[in-house]
Amino acid sequence: MHQTIDLKVLYFGTPVVLISSRNPDGTTNLAPMSSAWWLGQECVLGLGNSSQTAANLRRDGECVLNLVPSTLVAAVDRLALTTGRADVPAHKATMGYRHVADKFRAAGLTPQQSQLVRPQRVEECPIQLECTVTAAHPLSDLSATAFHAKVLRAYAEEHVSIPGTAYVDPVAWDPLIMKFCEFFGGGENLAESRLAAAWEMPHSPAAVS
Repeated sequence: MHQTIDLKVLYFGTPVVLISSRNPDGTTNLAPMSSAWWLGQECVLGLGNSSQTAANLRRDGECVLNLVPSTLVAAVDRLALTTGRADVPAHKATMGYRHVADKFRAAGLTPQQSQLVRPQRVEECPIQLECTVTAAHPLSDLSATAFHAKVLRAYAEEHVSIPGTAYVDPVAWDPLIMKFCEFFGGGENLAESRLAAAWEMPHSPAAVS
C-alpha cells in the first residue's frame, strides 16, 4: 500500500562522475558528483554554486567527465568531504569539508593528459569524456547551476567496449552508483559513505557487506 511521504531527498540513484576542471593556477581540480543526465552527445551537470568546480566551469568552460567504475569506490570516498576552495564555505566546514589542493594525490589516482581540453583525465577511469561548457542555467532556489556540456571526444578502455563497434558493453561496464548518498555497484551496497554521514542520511552500517 502506498503512503503519503514528505521526501527530504530526491536522489534515487545516478552514476558517479569525477569532474576534472582547471583551477586559476593551471592545476586540475577533481570533484565527485552524481547529478548528471545525458542525451545524445550532450549532458547537463548540476553543481552547487559554492564549489570550486562551478567557478572553474564558469571561468574556463572546459572539463573532463571521468565515469567511475564501482571498483574505485574508495578513491571517490576519499574526495567526498574535500574542496578545491582554499576558503572553505562555512556550511561545508560545518559538515567536515577541508581544503585539498592536489585531489589526484588525495584520492590515489593518476592524472592523464587530455587532448582537446586543458583539465587532465583520470587514468583509472575506463570511460572519459572531454567536454566544453555551452550554457549555464542558474537554479536560484537551490543555490546551484545546471551546466550544459557538449562532448568533444570520448575514450573507452577495450575491456568495456564491444569489439568492432562504437558501443560500450553494458555487461562489462559496472558504474559506481550513488543512491541516497550511499555507494552501490552491481546492485549491492559497496561501502560506508562519508557523504551520507555528513548529510545525516538514515542508514545502518550493518547493511554494508
